[in-house]
Amino acid sequence: MGKMWSGRFSENASTLLDEFNASLNFDKKLYQYDILGSMAHAKMLGCQGILTDEEVNSIINGLEKVRSEIESGDFEFNISDEDIHMAIEKRLTELIGDAGKKLHTARSRNDQVALDFRLYVQDHNKTIRKLILNLIETLISVADKNKETLLPGMTHLQHAQPINFGYHMMAYASMLKRDYERFESSYKRNNLSPIGCAALAGTPHPIDRNATAKELGFDAPTLNCLDTVSDRDFALEMLFNIATMMMHISRLSEELIIWSSSEFGFITLSDAYSTGSSIMPQKKNPDVPELLRGKTGRTFGNLISLLTVMKGLPLAYNKDMQEDKEGTFDSVETAEISLTILNEVIKTMQVNKDKMEKACMVGHLSATDLADYLVEKCSIPFREAHFITGRAVALAEQKKCDLSELSAQDLQSIDERINDDVTDYLSIRYSMNARNSQGGTATSKTAEQIEYLKSWIQSIK
Repeated sequence: MGKMWSGRFSENASTLLDEFNASLNFDKKLYQYDILGSMAHAKMLGCQGILTDEEVNSIINGLEKVRSEIESGDFEFNISDEDIHMAIEKRLTELIGDAGKKLHTARSRNDQVALDFRLYVQDHNKTIRKLILNLIETLISVADKNKETLLPGMTHLQHAQPINFGYHMMAYASMLKRDYERFESSYKRNNLSPIGCAALAGTPHPIDRNATAKELGFDAPTLNCLDTVSDRDFALEMLFNIATMMMHISRLSEELIIWSSSEFGFITLSDAYSTGSSIMPQKKNPDVPELLRGKTGRTFGNLISLLTVMKGLPLAYNKDMQEDKEGTFDSVETAEISLTILNEVIKTMQVNKDKMEKACMVGHLSATDLADYLVEKCSIPFREAHFITGRAVALAEQKKCDLSELSAQDLQSIDERINDDVTDYLSIRYSMNARNSQGGTATSKTAEQIEYLKSWIQSIK
């Protein structure tokens, strides 16, 4: 059988064109969605009287046979078939004869690929959301066990104020909650069926797009066929959502790398998720977070690539849009394995509480508390309190100790208005728990955040 579109051509396509033009090597991932779409289309054609019941049954049975052949490895993929749509239709026609040739009535490869690709994106949107929830639950579990574990909070990668490790984990859980909501929003916005749009302008056949939309789990058909066959916003949103989520994962990975270093020692990564050196037998390398950090770049590239493909295209479908899938497949697979393995890394890491608390005694983390104390307890204007605190830090540096270790007498030597109770306010743990405004790091507020996210997860499960 020649190519299904070759009727007006007098020469066969060159093998070089076949190689350059074909997408079969990568779009065969869409086989299950192509078969589902074809079954729904056949059923609708039957209900509309365009196909007989016998033809519909033959098509459905034939498509089941094709699916079985693909999944068993018996299906022969031939690059001359160009894409998965033509490969399946060709094999279906070989199996059932003329009924297979009628399946393409009232549709085009333009709306067919738009359907298959959208089904793929929507399906994996749900998978990614489940994986995000799993990771959030793991972060919550770690946070719940470390609501009182002191950790130096940083700005500019410099010690700033004492927080608890659970609070730090909840920061990443909050990022991932936003990621989940972006995927959820995209799913709802793009859950519309392209099938029935045909090439660009609809079809004269009396089809029922609502029926196919319902059969395939969409909320409704798309509004405008010209837009539909040239729309890849659903894929761009998936790529953007993944890139943003991977940026969050990369930030967490960076901290895991830093925290697991000898200089910090805040955490110990499991041997199961670490690697060694080919030459240095003592090494234990944080390769998983390093790879997560590295793979983030490729997801950014995939987003920019598709944006660039789409930016200058006239309506409607153009062959350039064949470049939409490989980057999307890559980003989806990267996101799913990244979420899965990061979840295991977090689950299995050891939190070294003593190292974290010891680090809180470096950098004068209670300096802001001293300034606040001077304002609230001594009625000193903030700018003057800031200056006095700076002098206190300089004294601690001179004495080679932390600010929290200065005595009341030390501080009174700087300003006699300071009271004897000042040292109570400079304790690192007091400082952490003093920050009890909504969203703050106090153990009680961290617990509130944990309970909020637990309730949120329960509400969407």
